[in-house]
Amino acid sequence: MRTHKTVSTFIQQTIIRIMVVTSLVVTLFSIVYGCVYHYQQKRIYVEELAEMLAVSAAAENGAEIVAQQVSRLLEDDSNIQSIVFYSTDYPVTTFEDSESMPRRNDWSTALFAHNVSFNRAVTAGDLSTNNALAETQNALSDESETRLKGYINVTLDVEQMRYNWIRYDLLLWLGLMAIGVALIWLVIRQLNWPTRNIAELASVCEVVNDNPELKQLPVIQQNMEFDDLRQIRRAFINLFNRLQTAEKKIEDFADLEEKLRNKDLSLDVQRHNFQSMITHELKTSLNAISGGLQLLNPQYLNTEQKDILNMVRKGSQHLDSTLEQIIQLNKIERGQVSVRLTTFNPLQLLADIFAEFEPQAKQKQLELISKVHHVDYALEGDVEKIKQVLGTLLENALKFTHAGEIVVESELKHFDQTIRWQVTVADTGIGIEEKYLDDIFTPFFQVDPTHTREHEGAGVGLPVIKQILHLLGASIDVKSQLGAGSKFKVVMPLRNTYQPVHMQQCFAGLSIHYYYESTDSVAMVEVLQRLGAQVDMIQQQQALSITTDADVVMIAEDVLPDRAIHITHHIRDQERHHRPLLIYWYPEYKFQTFNDIEHELKSEGIDYCHASTESSEMLYTLLQKWLGWL
Repeated sequence: MRTHKTVSTFIQQTIIRIMVVTSLVVTLFSIVYGCVYHYQQKRIYVEELAEMLAVSAAAENGAEIVAQQVSRLLEDDSNIQSIVFYSTDYPVTTFEDSESMPRRNDWSTALFAHNVSFNRAVTAGDLSTNNALAETQNALSDESETRLKGYINVTLDVEQMRYNWIRYDLLLWLGLMAIGVALIWLVIRQLNWPTRNIAELASVCEVVNDNPELKQLPVIQQNMEFDDLRQIRRAFINLFNRLQTAEKKIEDFADLEEKLRNKDLSLDVQRHNFQSMITHELKTSLNAISGGLQLLNPQYLNTEQKDILNMVRKGSQHLDSTLEQIIQLNKIERGQVSVRLTTFNPLQLLADIFAEFEPQAKQKQLELISKVHHVDYALEGDVEKIKQVLGTLLENALKFTHAGEIVVESELKHFDQTIRWQVTVADTGIGIEEKYLDDIFTPFFQVDPTHTREHEGAGVGLPVIKQILHLLGASIDVKSQLGAGSKFKVVMPLRNTYQPVHMQQCFAGLSIHYYYESTDSVAMVEVLQRLGAQVDMIQQQQALSITTDADVVMIAEDVLPDRAIHITHHIRDQERHHRPLLIYWYPEYKFQTFNDIEHELKSEGIDYCHASTESSEMLYTLLQKWLGWL
């Protein structure tokens, strides 16, 4: 689990790490550089010493002088390991090359070498003892006048030199480390000022976070040392005060909303009561009028009186229908309407509605067209409410269409385990302006609210069917263009209960694996299950990880042929003692182009290829034939 750090801790740890690393680097560098520098000084000293011994050895009686010098040097300087004279008349190339070697790698020699040797040539010639050093140098530069006597070799013990240097400079190092520690301590102490302020702000934030109902901000110290921290403190206080003000306003708005809601509820109750009262009174009076009209005997009336009687009867019927809609709307809003499911035939229901409104269409010389895209079905739903919805839509289409046609289109679409019955009512009437499309389902709304409007109505027909469709779990959508007509589409979820006697549970005990890409292609599954088959639905992504032992394997139309071939290979490779029947359903609209690849699919192991279908009769016939049950 990741631990959370405060800003103060982060700053302190970062500064400590930087100071420690810097101190270590500086100390290490000073040690290394000091050791190398000490070695360089010692090298120069030993080189001068070797030069001096070489000059002494070249003089008369040089051996005694050199012996005394060597003895004293070895006693006084423990860093010199040995001083040796090599007597030879011939130049030694190794010695001559080694004279410049110690100078080349002072760093590596000072840090890692055990010892290092320095060689100087000893020569003799016509030299004067008074200026031995100068004459010896001249003799070395003029080979015609000098003669080589040998070499002086001085060996420096580098390990001993490093040890002595570390021992002598230990106090200096300790002092440097003490200064570094003191410097770190001073920096941390200096940082304690802003970190204290940050820590205090953090503690105040913690108090606020732990107390959501906090009404008063804790006291924050005034003496902030830094301007940016003072600005943060001021901003924090201002934000807290603004939050308190906003919460107060929210509480006031909540109280106002509660009051308005209670007022709306009261107004709704009053409106419902008024609607109930007025509709009851109007209904009572209307029943009396209707009863009186029924008692009149038309045979005793002349033609003019009969026309008047028909007008009165038509008006009373329209008023009665409007009152019934208002009463029904009132009951739906009160939750007093329930759904009663019964089995019905959608074709018969549409035929009944057409028979009811066809005379009106002929009277207005309108063409009433039906387009049905499904076969005979037995669906389960509330027949009366569905007839009311479709009847209201067709009645409105007839009312607002003066010329042209009215088309009623019916489709049944499978979706998961249900059927969607989609009914579309399209007319060539006056249409509706787009700005009114969201308001036509509002009770008592009129696109033309004037008293002289051409079309009668109280504006409750569409709101009633909207509420009914909501009860049924259905939806309604409208598209319209002013002067061009309107199109209402209703989609109702229903259950399919129809199944011929000879097909009922005909595939009981038959196991089917159905491979598919998306749920849009699984409508066939419901049909197979109604026929009694046991269907396991498998998405194609999981196909290659499943070993099938089903009687039939079906590949849906949305699975591409290449993928279908992969699935087929996998299934055929898994076969041992059982060979399932393998069927590939292709989209019906690809019937013409699919013939070209059908042979290839069958050669890969697919038994049958056929256009996808949702017809129970066709599935029953095809499977009976392919399984050899016919």
